[in-house]
Amino acid sequence: MTRMRCDHTPAWGLLQTAFNTTGRAFDLRSAFAADAGRFDAFSQSAPHVFADLSKNLIDVATQQLLFDLARQSGVQAHRDAMFAGEAINHTEQRAVLHSLLRKPPFAHAEQAQAAPEIIANELPKVHATLSAMLAYAQAVRADAGITDVVNIGIGGSDLGPQMAVLALEGFVLEGKRFHFVSNVDGHELAALLKRIKPESTLFLIASKTFTTIETMTNAQSAKAWFESSGGTDIARHFCALTTNVPAANAFGITTTFGFWDWVGGRYSVWSAIGLVLAIAIGPDGFREFLGGAHAMDEHFRTAPLESNLPVRLALLDLWYRNFHGFTSRSIAPYHSALRRYPAYLQQLEMESNGKRVDAQGQALPYGTSPVLWGEPGTNAQHAYFQMLHQGTDVIPVEFVAVKKARHDLPGHHPMLLANALAQAQALMVGKADTGGHKNFPGNRPSTFLLLDDLTPASLGALIALQEHRVFVSGSLWGINSFDQWGVELGKVLAKDIEPRLASGDATGLDGSTAGLLARLRT
Repeated sequence: MTRMRCDHTPAWGLLQTAFNTTGRAFDLRSAFAADAGRFDAFSQSAPHVFADLSKNLIDVATQQLLFDLARQSGVQAHRDAMFAGEAINHTEQRAVLHSLLRKPPFAHAEQAQAAPEIIANELPKVHATLSAMLAYAQAVRADAGITDVVNIGIGGSDLGPQMAVLALEGFVLEGKRFHFVSNVDGHELAALLKRIKPESTLFLIASKTFTTIETMTNAQSAKAWFESSGGTDIARHFCALTTNVPAANAFGITTTFGFWDWVGGRYSVWSAIGLVLAIAIGPDGFREFLGGAHAMDEHFRTAPLESNLPVRLALLDLWYRNFHGFTSRSIAPYHSALRRYPAYLQQLEMESNGKRVDAQGQALPYGTSPVLWGEPGTNAQHAYFQMLHQGTDVIPVEFVAVKKARHDLPGHHPMLLANALAQAQALMVGKADTGGHKNFPGNRPSTFLLLDDLTPASLGALIALQEHRVFVSGSLWGINSFDQWGVELGKVLAKDIEPRLASGDATGLDGSTAGLLARLRT
C-alpha cells in the first residue's frame, strides 16, 4: 500500500491554481444558468441514498482534479488495505474491520480459502456472536416482564445505538421503552431511576474493557439502586457488552457479548454494542440494518472514483476545508427521528479526523476535520439559519430528507419537505436588497441527501456512507483516522483532581485550577 499526503501530489498545486482562477469567484447561479444538465452531472444514486451535489461550489474541471488527487494520494490502495484487514491503524497496530461486522457469512469453503487470513478467521466468529446476540435479543423481546431497557455506555457505546433506536422509532417493539445513560453527571441516571422499576428493567452495560470510568460509575449506581429497591436477580436484569468477561462476572453478570480490538468505539453499533437496537427492532430488522451498510460497503469498495459517493463527499470536504477555508459544516436532518444524527456524526468525524499530525507524526500545514453541528429542520430554521443565510461566515449545509412519511397526519410531510427544498434553494439563490438588512448574498453551498424511506436498511447505508467518507478524508490528509489519543489526557488529569476535591490539596496545580478547586470546596 502506497499513501501520499494530499499536499505532496501534483494535483494539489493544480487545485490551488484552479481555486485562485475560478474557484474563489465561483457562482452557483451562473453555473446553473450556463448548464441545464448540472443537476444530472452533479447528482448520483448509491445504495438507499440519492445525493444532489449540484449546489456545491465546484465545476467539472475542479472535480476531475479532485479525482486525480484521490488517485495520486493512494486512496484506493488504502481502502483495499482496510477491507483486506491490514493493520492500517498503525499507532495501535490494529486492523480496521468494522465492515466485517456487516459482511454476510461465506457461502462456500472456496470463499473462505480465497479471503485474507484475518477475514477467514474472524468472519465465522462475527457470525457466531451475532447469532447468539440476536437470539438473546429475541428472548428479551418475548419477555413481557421486561418493560424497560437501559443502555449504559458513553461515546460510541451510546451515540450510535441511541441515534439508531430513535431513528427507527417506527420499527420499535411496542410495550418496551428504551433509555440511554451516558453522562457521569448523576442527574441523568437519578432522573431515569425515578421512572423505572427493578423487577421490569434490563440494564445493558456497554464497555469493551469494563473499566470506562463514566460507564462503570453509572453501572455501579444502577446496581446499588437495583439491590436497594428489592431487585434480587442481577444475572437476569444485567447484561454486559464487553470483552472483559471476568470483570463482568465479578459484577454479577453472567450474560456477556464481546467484540474485537479491530472495532473502534465510534464504529461499534454493528457489533454487540448494537444489542439495544436489536432488541428494539428485532433480529430481522437488525440484519436489514447490517445489510444496508454492507450494500454501501460494496459500493465504496467497487465503484469507480467518479461515481463513488463516499469519495465524492470527502473530496468536497477537502475542497471546502483546505481551499475555501470553511471551518465547519452544518447538518440539517429534515426528520425528527434523526434528531441525534448530528451528535453521532460529531463523534464519527471529529474524533476520527481531529488530528494535527500526519501518519508519521509530522505537523500538518493545513486544516483537517471541520466542526460539525446541527439540529433537525424545521427547528434549525428558527434557531441558527439566520447566520447561515446572512452571517459573515460561509458554512456548507448538509440536508437529509426522507421521501416517505411514517405517520398519517395530513399536510405535515409536504410542508416539511417544502421547507427543506426551500432552505437549500434560498441559500443558493439569495435575494437582493439595496437597504442591506434584507439582503441575502446567496451562493452558499449545500448537499442534499435523500432517502426514499427511513428503514433499518437505509439507515445502515447512510451511516456506512458517512463512515467511508470520513475514511477517505483522513486518507487524503495523511492521518490515522482510527486512534483517539486526544480523549485520554483529560481522563488522566480527572483521576488526579477527584481526590483533591475531598482533601483540598492543590500542590502542583496551576493557579486557575487551584482557585476553582478552592471555590468548589467553600
